[in-house]
Amino acid sequence: MQPTFDPSEARSDDWFIKVPEITLAFWIVKIMCTTVGETAADFLAIDAGWGQSVTRTIMAALLIAALVIQLHRQRYTPWIYWLTVVLVSIVGTQITDLLTDGLGVSLYLSTSVFAVLLVAIFVIWHRVEHTLSIHDIVSRRRELFYWTAILCTFALGTAAGDLATEALNLGYVWGAVAFGTLIAISYGAWRLGGNAVLTFWIAYILTRPFGAALGDLLTQAKADGGLGMGVMWTSALFLAVIMMLVTIEQFSMDSNSIEQGES
Repeated sequence: MQPTFDPSEARSDDWFIKVPEITLAFWIVKIMCTTVGETAADFLAIDAGWGQSVTRTIMAALLIAALVIQLHRQRYTPWIYWLTVVLVSIVGTQITDLLTDGLGVSLYLSTSVFAVLLVAIFVIWHRVEHTLSIHDIVSRRRELFYWTAILCTFALGTAAGDLATEALNLGYVWGAVAFGTLIAISYGAWRLGGNAVLTFWIAYILTRPFGAALGDLLTQAKADGGLGMGVMWTSALFLAVIMMLVTIEQFSMDSNSIEQGES
């Protein structure tokens, strides 16, 4: 799908679409990024011995650096885009963990607050830009709205996932099943003619708690209802798959650019 491009909103050196095409590969990588956000945060803070404060500081600094690079790119670049998503996932997880574990904020409250905050971001974004479509991310301002919303979806998804699996006692398996089912319903609604922008954002939000539940299912001990793979091996496996898929996408884009240049 081609972006709706308004030349008046572009910079003088021209902007191009800054987000990937929404394909099956996109959703696979997105879910894996959410799982890595859950497992990597636990690995660094606990298994690697960094502690929560050091982990939060380093990951926030890396996220800022990645965002600076992403914002200064003029077109979609797979490796920096997905690196930013992974870091947003980790930081979003840590924001919710800080509120829940560090400050004792109820998951019911944090989920509600993040939900209201996300709605407010969408309302302001739409009033200013008159669109929430990711196919229209063709200006710096829209991209800033986009990444602000993305960070909030990860924080909300983490809180909602923990609320479902822990506070509501769904457990990891049923948590993954529940959120996976809701994602499937969103997809079905889109296929039946539902609003593409609305169903996209609903599915995008739901992939976070689904990925978190999947991550917990894989990493937690069997005695606690998990499969006992551990956070290190799960993070390494998922990161390897992400890198493989992103490399393939980058290679495909480079090949297409060469072919277009030769033609």
